[in-house]
Amino acid sequence: MKPEGHPEYREVVFHDLSCDFKFITRSTIQTRETINHEGKDYPLVKIEVSAESHPFYTGKHKIVDTAGRVEKFRQKFGSVGSKTAVAAG
Repeated sequence: MKPEGHPEYREVVFHDLSCDFKFITRSTIQTRETINHEGKDYPLVKIEVSAESHPFYTGKHKIVDTAGRVEKFRQKFGSVGSKTAVAAG
């Protein structure tokens, strides 16, 4: 096999931002950031949901809205089409 034909497969730290959980796994993903984790420098990948914070695995329902999409929708459309506003009222 030609070595330049394949991406580098290395250890990477994935950081779940919603619950501040970090784990190390191997990946070929390209990153710009690095982190010192357990005394060693690793490439860093920031994610919003992992098994540590996903409702299926935790059993807790949680709305992850980092971009403010829900608030934008409510400002744009008000209570029209919003099932939560109808249920509350």
